[in-house]
Amino acid sequence: MAAAGRALCWALAAAAALALDNGLARTPPMGWLHWERFLCATDCAADPRRCVSERLFVEMADVMVAEGWRDAGYEFVCIDDCWMAPTRDERGRLQADPKRFPSGIRKLADYVHSKGLKLGIYSDVGNKTCAGFPGSYDHYDLDAQTFASWGVDLLKFDGCNSGTLELLAEGYRRMSLALNKTGRSIVYSCEWPFYLRPVQQPNYTEIKQYCNHWRNFFDVYDSWSSIKSILDWTALHQDSIVKIAGPGGWNDPDMLVIGNFGLSWDQAVTQMAMWAIMAAPLFMSNDLRHISPEAKWLLQNKEVIAINQDPLGKQGYQIAKDKNFELWERPLSGQAYATAVLNKQEIGGPQNFTFSLTFLGNGLACNPACSIRQVLPASRDWGVYSWVSSLSVEVNPTGTVLLKVVAL
Repeated sequence: MAAAGRALCWALAAAAALALDNGLARTPPMGWLHWERFLCATDCAADPRRCVSERLFVEMADVMVAEGWRDAGYEFVCIDDCWMAPTRDERGRLQADPKRFPSGIRKLADYVHSKGLKLGIYSDVGNKTCAGFPGSYDHYDLDAQTFASWGVDLLKFDGCNSGTLELLAEGYRRMSLALNKTGRSIVYSCEWPFYLRPVQQPNYTEIKQYCNHWRNFFDVYDSWSSIKSILDWTALHQDSIVKIAGPGGWNDPDMLVIGNFGLSWDQAVTQMAMWAIMAAPLFMSNDLRHISPEAKWLLQNKEVIAINQDPLGKQGYQIAKDKNFELWERPLSGQAYATAVLNKQEIGGPQNFTFSLTFLGNGLACNPACSIRQVLPASRDWGVYSWVSSLSVEVNPTGTVLLKVVAL
């Protein structure tokens, strides 16, 4: 038994190494995901433009090409929950709702691919999805093969209705191996640690062996309180989550809600800046057919996206907190650092935060000197500073100033 157990462990370790090394998500994935904005809208007769249907994803793909989103780096068009028919087909396979997706997922994938984009889809580790549609429990290999045969490029795999923690973990592992076995390149997005956390501390080393990115915290809402809670949680747990992130595996703080209804301009700037600092996957959930020029400028901002996509692949972290101010940094390639100054005060006007440049990069970011460029809320050069300089940054309430510091 002991020898057999060791053999199984070695086999699992070898398989896990393969799952980790799928060559995907070398920088945080970028795209569009329907959930926060469109939820589980299934009545296409009453509301055809907001219904979760092939029309929605075709129109979003068209806009992503025509309006520069694809060229900015947003390459995935992702279907979330509620795409399925209520039952599997006669061969046990998942099937799209025939009224809302009359052409089927394969045709939709072909269309998305013809636009130079990639298609993401959703399933669940349990026997039902969070919205009550058929889950993948006991069908992991079949579902992976189905997704691959359809030409799917990303799977968001939720954790509802999974039963025990053992079944949850086994399901996430098995789907990872099943996707790998198809031979198709499919980014694997997990919610494994989020469903573990109420009961036990996740083993992030193991999770990264199986997943390309993973959710740790509650769903994002279209509100400042939601954005703030995600940032608070991330800072509180940074010692356990920052070090594991890197090329091929990322912490996922959930969707960008910029361009919707709940965030002020300064709060939208904060989400974009902080998601760049956190090396987060950038999945917008908004209506790209109707979005303000300001939101489009922010979401397509090349300098912010370059920080998010920096090839060094290190996640940023909070380095100082003083009353309502927080100072975060992220190491970048080329001896550079991204620095964010966040003002969490929700009353009054702009305030100044002053800090020594010796704070940054353990004293190395500006040694012996550095150039500083402001990226958000608007781009401008601040000039050259010495190692012993202090920097005073004016930040609006609930806003963030994002800087790029390059050692000279």
